[in-house]
Amino acid sequence: MAITLTLDDTLAFSDLRVFLERAARVDDTATRLVANNGVLAVYVGVLFPVGLLDSTPTVLGLRTWRIAEGESCDAVVPVRSILDRLAHIAVPDPTESEASKPVRVPIPPMTTAVSWAGITPPRGGWERVGSITSSELGAAAQAGIAEVAEVVPSGTGEQLIRKVRSEVWGRPLAEGSSLPAGAGFAATALGFISDAPVRSVSAAVRAARDAEEVPVFKSETWQRVSLRRGHLLVRVR
Repeated sequence: MAITLTLDDTLAFSDLRVFLERAARVDDTATRLVANNGVLAVYVGVLFPVGLLDSTPTVLGLRTWRIAEGESCDAVVPVRSILDRLAHIAVPDPTESEASKPVRVPIPPMTTAVSWAGITPPRGGWERVGSITSSELGAAAQAGIAEVAEVVPSGTGEQLIRKVRSEVWGRPLAEGSSLPAGAGFAATALGFISDAPVRSVSAAVRAARDAEEVPVFKSETWQRVSLRRGHLLVRVR
């Protein structure tokens, strides 16, 4: 039986589409959709190990939206498949009166298998263990992206690329931090923080002043970084 989920309005629909488009630029393999109790939780994989010897940390992105009560699903589907369905839904401009009406989203019938989707982060038991700033996340992302680009020449084999990325994104995000640098990459790639480069001293001062202090929580072997725009779920091997 076909499953559809009902988002609140056009803004929620557009927000979901932008989130999935960003996720697809990083890894378009799959997204996990978990809907119950009037909430849709959308998980995407940004970094995750491939094979027993891969030490890449697991870093998932999570966003939530309100949906109609009584609707439910738990499916792992190709990102491109659901984006294709979203592209065929006609929605009014956000400025029009019709934009406040609910939008029904069909869930693709096909499913896919990815390793990270079978590892469910805890839903409870989270305790705050510290904080980090959005500027620290951004700095780790910019430094890591530059290093990967410098170390990995074009035409390099996939195995070497994965090894370099594992080393770069598996390092501590900052001195004394238990978070890997990959958390910064995920926050930038998914649009949870600005990815605009700092080009002047005045811009750096403004960025530091406007930096968001982000709480970090822990439950079992997982850490959760909760930004205003979304959550990161992190587990280091």
